[in-house]
Amino acid sequence: MRLRALLDTDALGLRLLGGEDELDRTVRGVMTTDLRDPSRYLSGGELVLTGLAWRRDAADSEPFVRLLVQAGVAGLAAGEAELGNVPEDLVVACVRHRLPLFAVHESVAFATITEHVVRQVSGERAGDLAAVVDRHRRMMTSGPAGGGPDVVLDLLGSDLDLRAWVLSPTGRLIAGSKVAGPGLPADTCAKLAAEHLAAARTGRRGPHRVTLGSSTYSLFPVRSSGRSPQASRDVRETVLSDWLLAVEADAGDWPEERLDLLRGVAQLIAVERDRRDAARTVRRRLAQEVFELVQAGAAPAEIAARLRVAAPVLLPGLGAAPHWQVVVARVEWQDGDLEGGPVAQSLLEEILVDPSATGPEPSDRIAVAHTGDEAIALVPLPAVSTEHDGSEAGILADALLESVRDPLSAGLDDDGRVTLGVSASVHSAEGLRGALEEARHARRVAAARAGRVCAAGHQELASHVLLLPFVPDDVRRAFTARLLDPLRDYDRRHRAELIPTLEAFLDCDGSWTRCATRLHLHVNTLRYRVGRIEQLTSRDLSRLEDKLDFFLALRMS
Repeated sequence: MRLRALLDTDALGLRLLGGEDELDRTVRGVMTTDLRDPSRYLSGGELVLTGLAWRRDAADSEPFVRLLVQAGVAGLAAGEAELGNVPEDLVVACVRHRLPLFAVHESVAFATITEHVVRQVSGERAGDLAAVVDRHRRMMTSGPAGGGPDVVLDLLGSDLDLRAWVLSPTGRLIAGSKVAGPGLPADTCAKLAAEHLAAARTGRRGPHRVTLGSSTYSLFPVRSSGRSPQASRDVRETVLSDWLLAVEADAGDWPEERLDLLRGVAQLIAVERDRRDAARTVRRRLAQEVFELVQAGAAPAEIAARLRVAAPVLLPGLGAAPHWQVVVARVEWQDGDLEGGPVAQSLLEEILVDPSATGPEPSDRIAVAHTGDEAIALVPLPAVSTEHDGSEAGILADALLESVRDPLSAGLDDDGRVTLGVSASVHSAEGLRGALEEARHARRVAAARAGRVCAAGHQELASHVLLLPFVPDDVRRAFTARLLDPLRDYDRRHRAELIPTLEAFLDCDGSWTRCATRLHLHVNTLRYRVGRIEQLTSRDLSRLEDKLDFFLALRMS
């Protein structure tokens, strides 16, 4: 707004005392002060309001005005409540330095002027920014991206003084405005993501307000640009993959125009998200082809040829075949009526990113396929080094779990589970089949644990699954006989199918609903069979140790 506009508002009670030629100056803010030197708190363009408490005699006016001019303020308004008429020495000093000076009638509170200026300035900035955002959206949807999420976040910072960040559902920092500084602490990002996921599961429309310490944040969902909030059949299909826009402000008292603007910004960021997802199509197809060959028992030479095609796509310029790791994820919902594979695929593409990496594209070096409730990631390792303890570097299950457990648990609420398994690194096509089996075994170990989000790595298999071929035959026979012979005998006499039931129950990670569906049984029938298994073996299938013993016995039999 212009200084001239202040004189046109009778309710402000302003009277011009000098600087008529400077009334076209732009007002960018307002500040009230009675400090002798307020320059450290000024950034330029402010209308300064003062009650003149800083003035002890006429000699004080000149240095005060000089400091304001050096700070680049737009104008000065002096109240008449304390001293009556504005002192002549202040008027002279303002004329000398060409600083517009207003007198504020004693009946007008400074708060009235402040509220008016802030409302006008914010409204004008929001209108200007809305036009910029609209142009940017049209530009991005019709051609190459115009700089990514950072560009529009910088607009929020420069035009509306809003600190804002884009976060993944696991709390990874994807983008932030320059005015926001170096970024949010990792624990703050994780807490904001958890709050957002928990709120999203309730179905409430954003923004969701969260207070952490002394700061209040408003969280806006970043949904697919082609999908309305109601378009998805089930919020669980996207809750673990949608980004969020976190703004350090309380949007509770914002006018609808500003809320619409921020929702438009979220939609603009969604364009970048959709563009990135489209770019992943090739990598997803490569992963699907590789794992189909592996599971079909294709010759190592054929798998190696496919890996040579994948390597330059995932790691351009590498020049040599990398090592590989396999990560398997499974997302399961209690009622079993929602396929978890696509959700697990999007989730792996988000979480298999270096936590220190920022920006929307670091995960482009990961290829993820999915089938049913399972997603499988092919992760290239450009250089496999050895840590100080002798173990190979790469993705570690414990670190992976630590980075995602709290946010994802909130998104899973009380009806979902995520389980992850991580293989060791391999350097050839021959090792890829073993890596896939290893990751799947590790995931089953994770599934046997309590908790909404669980992970296990290849290190945890070294004591049993990988050593099974080396167990002496007599030990193997004794171990399996003690656990399985009572069940086999019972099956022969009663045709109860306890062994197939046990296998299905373990393969379904102890899920009564999924196991009953697989076996085409009523849940009560399944519970009877499991109870009979426990009675015959004196074991408890709700305990991790007993589940693992049965799993090993079946593997060795």
